[in-house]
Amino acid sequence: MKFSARLENSEGKHAVVLRRGDAQQSIPIALRSSGFGSSVSGGEALSLALATCYCNDIYREAEKRGIKVDSVEVEVDSDFESEGAPAKGIVYRAKVTGQASEDHIRDLMKHTDTVAEIQNTIRAGMPVVLEAGDAISRK
Repeated sequence: MKFSARLENSEGKHAVVLRRGDAQQSIPIALRSSGFGSSVSGGEALSLALATCYCNDIYREAEKRGIKVDSVEVEVDSDFESEGAPAKGIVYRAKVTGQASEDHIRDLMKHTDTVAEIQNTIRAGMPVVLEAGDAISRK
């Protein structure tokens, strides 16, 4: 399945559109107080992607195991020390409440960590390529 994100930003305007296959949705993200850029940093968005992936995958993997999950909480911390530097570390914690023994839930959580796609993409060190860039002068 193909995923994509599109961001459009100009003075006073910030729009984010996400696509999964043929489905599309907009998500509201406020402008920076300066009026240019996003109020959400890339580090925050990356942390959210990790948390969202793990949460959704817990429900997916629980269904396969016949476990009813009542709730999931995920907290991700990423450490970026300076501009342009990659994260020095990313750690996350999760709390899963469900209708199974604690051992079964713990096994579910450990298994989900091994199949969470965003986590595995980062762990694999996937290349990120700027494929094209259009520079438009308004001079």
